Amino acid sequence: MSDKFDVIVIGAGPGGYVAAIKAAQLGLKTACVESWTGKDGKSQVLGGTCLNVGCIPSKALLEVTHKFEEASHDFDNFGIQVKDVQMDVAKMMERKAGIVKQLTGGIAGLFKANGVTPIHGHGKLLAGRKVEVTDKDGKSKTYEAENVIIATGSRPIEIPPAPFDGDYIVDSEGALEFTEVPKRLGVIGAGVIGLELGSVWARLGSEVTVIEAQDSFLPAVDQQLAKDALKQFQKQGLNIVMGARMTGAEVKRKLVNVSYEDGKGKQEAKFDKLIVAVGRRPYTDGALAEDSGVTMDERGFIFVDDNCKTEAPGVWAIGDVVRGPMLAHKASEEGVMVAERIAGHKPQVNYDCIPNVIYTFPEVAWVGKTEEQLKAEGEEYNVGTFPFAANGRAMAANAASGMVKIIADAKTDRILGFHVVGPQASEIVAQGVIAMEFGSSAEDLALTCFAHPTLSESVHEAALAVAGGAIHVANRRKKK
Repeated sequence: MSDKFDVIVIGAGPGGYVAAIKAAQLGLKTACVESWTGKDGKSQVLGGTCLNVGCIPSKALLEVTHKFEEASHDFDNFGIQVKDVQMDVAKMMERKAGIVKQLTGGIAGLFKANGVTPIHGHGKLLAGRKVEVTDKDGKSKTYEAENVIIATGSRPIEIPPAPFDGDYIVDSEGALEFTEVPKRLGVIGAGVIGLELGSVWARLGSEVTVIEAQDSFLPAVDQQLAKDALKQFQKQGLNIVMGARMTGAEVKRKLVNVSYEDGKGKQEAKFDKLIVAVGRRPYTDGALAEDSGVTMDERGFIFVDDNCKTEAPGVWAIGDVVRGPMLAHKASEEGVMVAERIAGHKPQVNYDCIPNVIYTFPEVAWVGKTEEQLKAEGEEYNVGTFPFAANGRAMAANAASGMVKIIADAKTDRILGFHVVGPQASEIVAQGVIAMEFGSSAEDLALTCFAHPTLSESVHEAALAVAGGAIHVANRRKKK
């Protein structure tokens, strides 16, 4: 194997492997370095956090537990009589592992089909676009490249009051590997990861308490939808404690004793398991030599320009190690952009049109600005909402909670924000992304014919409501 490449990608997560494949498709000699090793202690594992211990396995558990929840509590509404529904946790985990193995193996196949050279080991960027790769035995080899893409991803944040022990106090990865349902489960952090993992185990019977330091629930979400979602999560049995600062966690007699402070003063709680989900930090430890020419901030984020170029010539960085939301699809889009720029093209990522999703039930999804952001910016806007309670398809599916909300510029009618809480929000939000990508107005969506009966009709009605013309719900009276 030659030691010189046009492109070397460090990291094979959703940013790195996509960048490597696209670079190879563009005719560039490409290698991808990944240190993740399989349980056999030998084989290389591709896909990064997302495919192995993040997006994919968590969605596998969310899907199966939602079906279990429906069979246990909702089938009777459909006239389906089911008794004594049981969950085989071991089989659920086996299925999850099978999905992960199939997808990660698929990446290896794509590397082979596109001519990407996989290199197994820990990659470190040296000066002059050289990459030192150290294998599991400690042996190092140096490769050269015209361009290097850093895509090393992120890892869970560990907080001093609750250090991980891998058994009783775990991170998001550990929460995907429980062998039995905890009777009492504590979750630190009411963000995307905390709510999703809390939902998984609550559906299987855990008494779940979510402790959140912030006073507002899901502050990044449009607050009209966040409040709606909070009510629904609470109805499902999630005990969400806001404005609570954790002060300590100690394992005694196989229980996690947690202490925290909220508006009522000092509090204590006992849990069988504690999940710490307070966010993630860039995984840049040992990835850069001091003379590499790449600079980072105090949190470990690599400085890049709008096109993901670092301060070192020929070195790029994408995904969770750079500014912006830590999202797999954002990383992938940056990977494609960088590969195409290396090949001489001039693409850009539209950061105003990156969707966000929380895969709870109901799902929460949004793209663009919230009403709170627009108020703070002093922008004039119009709002149209439509509840799924007035949508025939949602009622037929016994999933009639939530709404679609569209925010449009008051003068131009261009869509500024698109927000959904409800069934299949993760799919519906793509309609808003496409509309905003093409600079659509709310009227454009209002003039579009949507199939009936579908959940997407709620998008049509919300767009009509922006101008006060919704058909299947009473419109707000315009202020005189």
